[in-house]
Amino acid sequence: MARRDVSGAVDFSVLERTTGGDDGVSEEVLALFAEQAAIWAPMLQAGTDGWRDAAHTLRGAAAGIGAGDLARACAEAEAGDGVGLDRVQNELDRALADVAAWRHELMLRSLKG
Repeated sequence: MARRDVSGAVDFSVLERTTGGDDGVSEEVLALFAEQAAIWAPMLQAGTDGWRDAAHTLRGAAAGIGAGDLARACAEAEAGDGVGLDRVQNELDRALADVAAWRHELMLRSLKG
């Protein structure tokens, strides 16, 4: 698969190993990641109820798709009582940009048959 417009925030080989290279399953997993991000991202502020749950949930979701920098940032924020949540948001934005580019590639591939 083409790797253009992907920053490296997500190691998609992790996703491909998890999904067995099935593009349909990869799309489903990435859609779920994007949904999780939309749900939890608003809580990624120190002092907000649920920030720790948000960081924890996103850490697991990130690890599952290969977004290692995001997973590490979430773990550090959890351990540091919310210090570093700005970094979590930055890493989430980077991962979401890569996910969007990858999903676009999957869509183009499906059109080619």
